[in-house]
Amino acid sequence: MKPLETGIQGKATVKVTQANLASSTGSGAVDVFSTPNLVLLMEEAAMDALRPYMEEGESTVGTLVNIRHISPTPPGLTVTATATLTEIDGRRLVFRVEAYDGVDKVGEGTHERFLVSLDRFTARAAEKIKLSTNLSTRNSNT
Repeated sequence: MKPLETGIQGKATVKVTQANLASSTGSGAVDVFSTPNLVLLMEEAAMDALRPYMEEGESTVGTLVNIRHISPTPPGLTVTATATLTEIDGRRLVFRVEAYDGVDKVGEGTHERFLVSLDRFTARAAEKIKLSTNLSTRNSNT
């Protein structure tokens, strides 16, 4: 990764539609922007902040999300999330995240990501598939 400094920012925007309502995603019965989609938007903002610094063969993965969803957003409004890098601890990157819908602050909190080598990370995931297959085979033989 190219050298990082705290204070870098990223942004992500989405229009609230039927597809990202709580009533459509299974996270509630209300026709407002869902919390899972708010989290996704905040993660996208953090990725946007990091994109210019990423090098070939590396990525980041989300490891912690701690947010408050503080205001409902109805269909038709646009939600914009921002992520500001506040802490760098080795491969651990901490962001302050906020989201607004043009009327109110929708959510706020923190989000952590870890820098990973794509080769090593995908190898670990592939190893889990192997282990899972072995466990399934062993369990079906008992």
